[in-house]
Amino acid sequence: MSEELDGTIESLTYFNEANGYSVVRLRVAGEEQPVTAVGPLVGPVPGQSVHLSGEWRNHPRFGRQFRITESRASEPGSPEGIERYLGSGLIKGIGPELARRIVSRFGCETLQVLGGAPERLREVEGIGAGRLRALKQAWEAHRGLREVMVFLQSHGIGAGQALRIFKRYGAQAVARIRENPYRLAEEVYGIGFLSADRIAARLGVSPDSPLRAQAGLLYSLREAAERGHVYLPRAVLLEQARRLLGIEEERLRPAAEALAAEGRIVVEKEAVFLPPYQAAESGIALLLDRLARAPRSMLLPSGEAGAALERAQARLGLTLSDRQREGLAAVLSEKLLIVTGGPGTGKTTILRALVSVLRQYPARALLAAPTGRAAKRMQEVTGAEARTIHRLLEFDQRTGGFRRGAQYPLACELLVVDEASMIDTLLMYRLLQAVPLSCSLLFLGDADQLPSVGAGNVFRDLIASGRIPVVELTEIYRQAEASRIVTNAHRVRAGQMPLLEPEGEDFFFIEQDDPAKAARIVLQLVCERIPRKFGLDPVEEIQVLSPMHKGEVGVENLNRLLQQALNPGAARSLERGGRRLSAGDKVLQLRNDYDKDVYNGDIGRIRRIEPETQQVEVAFEERLVRYEPEELDELALAYAVSVHKAQGCEFPAVVVPVATQHYVLLQRNLLYTAITRARRLVVLVGSRKALRLALGNRQAQSRYTLLGERLRAAG
Repeated sequence: MSEELDGTIESLTYFNEANGYSVVRLRVAGEEQPVTAVGPLVGPVPGQSVHLSGEWRNHPRFGRQFRITESRASEPGSPEGIERYLGSGLIKGIGPELARRIVSRFGCETLQVLGGAPERLREVEGIGAGRLRALKQAWEAHRGLREVMVFLQSHGIGAGQALRIFKRYGAQAVARIRENPYRLAEEVYGIGFLSADRIAARLGVSPDSPLRAQAGLLYSLREAAERGHVYLPRAVLLEQARRLLGIEEERLRPAAEALAAEGRIVVEKEAVFLPPYQAAESGIALLLDRLARAPRSMLLPSGEAGAALERAQARLGLTLSDRQREGLAAVLSEKLLIVTGGPGTGKTTILRALVSVLRQYPARALLAAPTGRAAKRMQEVTGAEARTIHRLLEFDQRTGGFRRGAQYPLACELLVVDEASMIDTLLMYRLLQAVPLSCSLLFLGDADQLPSVGAGNVFRDLIASGRIPVVELTEIYRQAEASRIVTNAHRVRAGQMPLLEPEGEDFFFIEQDDPAKAARIVLQLVCERIPRKFGLDPVEEIQVLSPMHKGEVGVENLNRLLQQALNPGAARSLERGGRRLSAGDKVLQLRNDYDKDVYNGDIGRIRRIEPETQQVEVAFEERLVRYEPEELDELALAYAVSVHKAQGCEFPAVVVPVATQHYVLLQRNLLYTAITRARRLVVLVGSRKALRLALGNRQAQSRYTLLGERLRAAG
């Protein structure tokens, strides 16, 4: 039989914004100590009063708990509860200290003052006219948000998600959601299809509704894009949507036809695309074909390449091999060119020599890379300016797009793009739109690394198409031959077991089959052993790379352990959704944010946390970026990151756990990519069986794309 429980949230032990699952401590009348309640809550905040339905149970480990089945929240009535409520970060501009001062002045009447006579806040020390205006605006926004929160309360939507919904739709949020709850999954970052589907069901939308079928098809395509596919075959799409929705395929076919008629999907024979991906992939093929056919600007005067190259070699103190000279000559003669090769094969040498040659002439070359770290490294090795592709294209905050494009192309005669294997379909299309027809184009990269995080396999498709000349560098040069990192990277690339004997000073394997013990070894390596032996900073110069997020040696658990060890007593911290962010923490940006000029995979350090406003400042390459409380889900701890997120980055040392519990994601190109992220040191921790599993798995390289076919057809 269901029981009722009323209480005030004392503290928040755990909160999962994805499903609302919470663990809270409640102050309950008649109980001497706070009680534990577990289950779904909507944006629980300390100080909030809640009415719960559920039942008492005895947990074998944690003891007596109230298991929540339904909940209803209300504003607190006591001064203590109001102070905790206001200071929770729910209202922009009010943190714990300001909340204390306000409640000290107004007590139980605080919420009535905020709602009915906000001018009285001037009676509180530190609140002037400017701050009063900001607080009034914040409270009005909060009142609107409360309406959304009340509406969503029974639908499992958390506080962070409700903030995003309100930011997207404002006062129209409830009406928009009632009209079509599935629009949340399409239009609001962080709201998935399952959450929207749950709301739709509670609003009475039939499981067989055409609206639901269309939403399921669109979600299946978006989810496929997140896994790297540019399109899905029609049969695969229908099957995935059928399993997702639990309805018959016959009900999906008319939904797909309606989406195509509305232009919300594009169908080419048996391939089904989301429109941006179809436009981008076909656009890449068209633009590359136009570039290949157009006359090129002369980079060097006729007949001077040989002499210019000799001068460049002398200036740099280099002696290029025959293959490197051939590659450089191809760069200077071909309109489009790809140079690919593994570590130690001379790509960087060719780049340095090219920049040195071009400095002798007025030819204008631009250098770019997909990530800030890759661009910085490009600049360091050449001495010439290099920018990220996003900065090269000049994002315009006013329009939400790039300034550079067909109407305002890049001013260059040669564009050189490094780490080209990281460029996804959408970004490549944007880049090519900005390349003038007379410009030459050079892509540098390693085709055996993981494909881009975004959809597509552009670099490999360009190579496989046969439409663009390719210089493949295979010879490992003498200096690189001495490196076990380089040797073992090439062995992994070829599917061979890396050399694991403890020889040399840059590659080590520590065998440990037990994941929990392997996690402790990783902790010791990062915090003690590597800093002591190699003099490397454990936060700035050592990076843990894991194949997956879950498990003992997954990203989440390792970040928790490393944060506790490396930043245990930070002066200022804040809790968000059951996780702690502290001043000094190493953090990762999780999505492209053009307004902030930070991008998916960028790594920074928290420099400042403002307790009153709950704002966080993060330094990315010494550039400070401010995050509002509702934006903090864009950040994750980065003491450990996934191998995918580390693409384009290079670190002095990497530590890579390789466990059989990662078997689903163990792939040859993943292991190869992890090893090649290190400049000075690689340490693998795990089992030989897991290494063999990775070496034997090449399946994950397959993605649904038509770019190669389009390029061949264009020729």
